[in-house]
Amino acid sequence: MNKYIKYIALPLAAMAALASCTEETDAEKDKGSTPVVKYVRDCDPEKADSLIVAASLGSKLVFVGDNLGDVQQVWFNDQKALLNPTMVTSHAIIVDIPNVIPGKVTNIAKLITSGGQTLEYPFKVTVPAPRIEKMSCEYAPIGSTASITGAYFADDESVPLSVTFEGGIKADIVSYTQDQINFKVPEGATEGAIVVKTIYGETKTPFHYADTRGMLFDFERDGKTGLGLDGHCWHCAPFVEDELSLTKTYLKMGDAETLIDDNAWPENTHMFTYWAGDWGSPLGYPARVGERLFDVVDFTDWQNMSLKFEMLIPSANAWQSCAMQLIFSGTDKTSYGPDGTDIYGNTTAASNNSYFQDDSGKAPSSWGRALYRPWTGTTAFHTNDQWITVTVPLADFIYNSAGGKATTSPSSPSDFANFEIFVWSGGVSGVDCYPIICIDNIRAVKN
Repeated sequence: MNKYIKYIALPLAAMAALASCTEETDAEKDKGSTPVVKYVRDCDPEKADSLIVAASLGSKLVFVGDNLGDVQQVWFNDQKALLNPTMVTSHAIIVDIPNVIPGKVTNIAKLITSGGQTLEYPFKVTVPAPRIEKMSCEYAPIGSTASITGAYFADDESVPLSVTFEGGIKADIVSYTQDQINFKVPEGATEGAIVVKTIYGETKTPFHYADTRGMLFDFERDGKTGLGLDGHCWHCAPFVEDELSLTKTYLKMGDAETLIDDNAWPENTHMFTYWAGDWGSPLGYPARVGERLFDVVDFTDWQNMSLKFEMLIPSANAWQSCAMQLIFSGTDKTSYGPDGTDIYGNTTAASNNSYFQDDSGKAPSSWGRALYRPWTGTTAFHTNDQWITVTVPLADFIYNSAGGKATTSPSSPSDFANFEIFVWSGGVSGVDCYPIICIDNIRAVKN
């Protein structure tokens, strides 16, 4: 019986195709007719019964009316929207307002057909207050040029675009686009949030300039914290102060002579390790030189926090092999001490590297970490000899050394006692290189 169904199906399919070919489309049916808009509503089904006369940049709208099938263009002020033909019918057009600040404001939406008929419909596009995403370097030196990226940056004679530091100190703006502001860090700039103001409102940065909140390692003996400066590690790259310094002493990984390739294990040049403890029995955690990191910074809400640090990679020593493995761990994984217990009765592990080294990245004991790899197989990475701020969400600490999903990952504040940086493996083949990676101001802050 199935063979008969097979032969009957062919004529039925052909008939369906013929019907679809002869059926008049909405565009053809409405061609030459005057489009009519009855109202505009939000595209969200839960708000479908709410009629609107204004919406902000980037909003998705529905124009409802008649004879709309032949509409070929939709404009908001002087900005043309991207129109998807499948979203256009005789009675509705679904369209996104362009996410671009208009040059000329008319508060009119224009619908234009293939024949040039134009319908003007009163509709106001509102512009949000500035959206701020990041700063090129949150520790940019006074007098240097820095940038803030985001959206909705606009200048107006009545309300000029402004960037203001703590204490009301305004920066000189060098240049700007709708998504980036370049400015000079002003004399007297101090730690705190930065405010960006436009005619559409003002926004305070979610980060602080020169942020010391959540500081874990500033590599200064007289600084915010001296953690990591007194031998609490297996191997460490040197802490130096030289012509590349951002805020005096920093961690310098690499020496321009050490080759980094797919098989590298550069524990003497491209590693930083901090293990909590004092080698006592029971294990203690002396202030500044042996504290658990979660006693220094509150990791209670770690899922909504990020690791941040400043980084400089000279253009002459670009990076193009191995990942920067960023590893937090608890004292149950390793410590600066022997196997045993600590002063709180917790079981602790002796100094070791087995908690992060699994050779293939497939071992069941694989421990989660973040893999930071800004280079690609075809493009080496450097920072143009400038310091930049790197941000890595703690929620991304879920990978094993080979780039796969880790078996276990940090899941509680106690998993943030120790910290490791190791340029090694990562699961992606790179290009032999001799990178120098300068790091300063390692901190954990709220997103």
